[in-house]
Amino acid sequence: MGKTFGLMAVDWEKRVDFDRLRRDRLDRIKGILKASELGSLVCFDPNNIRYITSTLIGTWSNDKFVRWSLLPQDREPIMWDFGSAARHHQLYNPWLEGRSRAGITNFRGGIRPEAGRAEDVARKIKVELEAAGLANEPVGVDIVEPPIMFALQAAGLKVVDGQQVMLQARMIKSVDELVLLDTACMMVDSAYEALYKVMGPGMKENECVGLVAKTLYDLGSEHVEGVNAISGERTHPHPHIYSDRVMRPGDPVFFDILHAYNGYRTCYYRTFAIGSASAGMVDAYKRCRYYLDDAISRVRPGATTGQVAEAFPRAQEFGFPNEEAAFALQLGHGVGLSIWEKPVISRLIAPEHGEVIKENMVFALETYWPASDGYQAARIEEQVVVTKTGCEVITRFPAEELLVAGQRYQTVSGPLATMREHQSNLNRGDRTAKPDGEKPQTVPATASGRKEIG
Repeated sequence: MGKTFGLMAVDWEKRVDFDRLRRDRLDRIKGILKASELGSLVCFDPNNIRYITSTLIGTWSNDKFVRWSLLPQDREPIMWDFGSAARHHQLYNPWLEGRSRAGITNFRGGIRPEAGRAEDVARKIKVELEAAGLANEPVGVDIVEPPIMFALQAAGLKVVDGQQVMLQARMIKSVDELVLLDTACMMVDSAYEALYKVMGPGMKENECVGLVAKTLYDLGSEHVEGVNAISGERTHPHPHIYSDRVMRPGDPVFFDILHAYNGYRTCYYRTFAIGSASAGMVDAYKRCRYYLDDAISRVRPGATTGQVAEAFPRAQEFGFPNEEAAFALQLGHGVGLSIWEKPVISRLIAPEHGEVIKENMVFALETYWPASDGYQAARIEEQVVVTKTGCEVITRFPAEELLVAGQRYQTVSGPLATMREHQSNLNRGDRTAKPDGEKPQTVPATASGRKEIG
């Protein structure tokens, strides 16, 4: 825990052991499959495919569902991929030992159904299951396009939900997975440092997104899945998408940085104030931090997700009619090869449908609170690793208090206060008096209609 290394492979230090990573993942899903009612698992989800086969052909394929793997009980996995990719796997993925084959689905509907691609997928799978004596056992499928599912059923296979088995396996992380997750967070620490140095009035949300992406890719990120950059009045309600809005003095701005290092993700919010923050915004941040710290303090092996969720405020307390309407604003969720895994922690989920927290789970906890002005809000998120006695936070960019970025203003009496309303007239205090201490006089209007102060 709490261990990161450099980002290269070296001969003088033992770092991530990728052979061990591959073995541990496959052994874990084999064991869970063996204990289940399923005879085999067919996976189209690229994260599940990677977990089982340790193959990857690029993030562009994540929403295509054109490649698949089969894991029969007590057998080794078989991988079907684009022909050229399958050839690459044969050359460079020796752990597949000849089980990399060419195959293609219906190209996400791009190939006419009459061409029979769905039936070909089903035929390839059934042949292997018959050879393993498992054709009559339930076949777990994670995610699937309807034509493929119909073809599997037409081939006489009993198709059932396989995603729960996969997510159960992925819920507990191995030692190498923990290092990869910690390293991914370290890279986001660096991205926030880069942001903090340059943010200020005049910078656009999309410019921030570009800076984050460059910082992460320069460090070796495999995939910047998304960057939420939300500023000013866009922070409440939370739109979950960045824009080209220009940041202004006194704005809040929060970010969620989601990227992958060797497949392992981050989900990591931070909130800043641009130049200064109002008293209402400071209070919102304190509340956000309070609820988050309360949730973190409840995390330990043997606790339940329902017990952690009790730390979150109820939806009605921050302006939503029910928990479904407020979902994702007060949330915990597993993080691994994807950013939404087991366990899920929310007041929306009845305690009896929750999970028991176990050592070496990794999940993110995130909170949200709107400011009293009705259009600003704070958002904070930490990723934690469950230890033997509690948990360790692996997101390290400072967040115990609201940070002010772009604070360069000097007045004749010193630095401009960092806690102030964004409208100057609301910050005058006793400066409404004349310089000599007398109250301002009211005088008749001039011909222009303006009043002059004597």
